[in-house]
Amino acid sequence: MELKIGDIAPTFELLNQDGIKISLKDFIGKKVILYFYPKDNTPGCTIEACDFSGDYEKFSEKNAVIIGVSPDSVKSHTNFIQKYNLKHILLSDSEKEVSKMYGAWGLKKNYGKEYEGIIRSTFVIDEKGKIIKIYKNVKAKNHAQKVFEELCLC
Repeated sequence: MELKIGDIAPTFELLNQDGIKISLKDFIGKKVILYFYPKDNTPGCTIEACDFSGDYEKFSEKNAVIIGVSPDSVKSHTNFIQKYNLKHILLSDSEKEVSKMYGAWGLKKNYGKEYEGIIRSTFVIDEKGKIIKIYKNVKAKNHAQKVFEELCLC
């Protein structure tokens, strides 16, 4: 079942870059920018993560927390954060369960070949846990700025 605007965001619990369990419920009362990306330290994912991190304070001023999710390990996330001095949370979805719940795992095409992988997606969740915006098949460059601009309109 595909998620839609107005749906209650599926709850989950995953390990962050420090090996601490983080639940979506931990952020009730804040807006959540939940973005799914394929892999740490790859060009597009690095651009997206650095852009979100660069706008971290602006999002915080709007009572929003930024959470990135990928299948990478906790250790990989730790290294990614340290290498680029990222300010936001990264969660390890090694079993891809959360990515599947959000429809961010599925068939992709690259150079004519089909394969399963992360579909770069972002969900904006309001203070009560309701999805208020969905971005699918995101282009990494300038995505954080677009999300922020539209967040200001919510």
